[in-house]
Amino acid sequence: MKHRFIVVEGPIGCGKTSLAKLLSARLGASLLLEDAQSNPFLPLFYRDMKRHALSTQLFFLFQRLQQLEGLRQPDLFEKPTVADFALQKDPLFARLTLNDAEFGLYSRIWEHVRPQVPAPDLVIYLQAKTDTLLERVRRRGEPMESTISEEYLRSLSEAYTRYFYEYDESALLVVNSERLNFVDVPDHFDLLVERVKAIRGGREFFNRA
Repeated sequence: MKHRFIVVEGPIGCGKTSLAKLLSARLGASLLLEDAQSNPFLPLFYRDMKRHALSTQLFFLFQRLQQLEGLRQPDLFEKPTVADFALQKDPLFARLTLNDAEFGLYSRIWEHVRPQVPAPDLVIYLQAKTDTLLERVRRRGEPMESTISEEYLRSLSEAYTRYFYEYDESALLVVNSERLNFVDVPDHFDLLVERVKAIRGGREFFNRA
């Protein structure tokens, strides 16, 4: 594998964790997953976003930094790593959820820790329509996600679109996941793996007609 550090990204409900697990198994890679369940502020955030946004954001920031710490050690790159989060896009959530004063504080912390963040070799960005994301979130039935609104998902999806429109830090594969089911349709996953192995740089798109 040319790509030693692969990240699967996209808004909540896009299927990034499921795809990251499949890719790590297929490629014989280490798996690095966001541990949302251990964030004690996240259930509070979904109930009252304005009040708990900063504590939720900072917990995730330092948790992800700790998770990525090992990737700066060369011996851990003997085999690829697949993750379901890119820390580089952390300010996306911050700008969406924090007020100006909180974002100012967050930005000072982010600029301090940013040099510690390893860049991925390849990002797989999963896209889906807002109503598709909402349906997937409702279907998986996580209690703390029950208050997530369509408006929030739309704002989040639009923020991802803007972020990756300008993204140039690594190879980028943009995947329209509306008509793709990597978990239940092996052919869909096989085609994606072929594209992942073939992409060398720049920006490419993967879709099913």
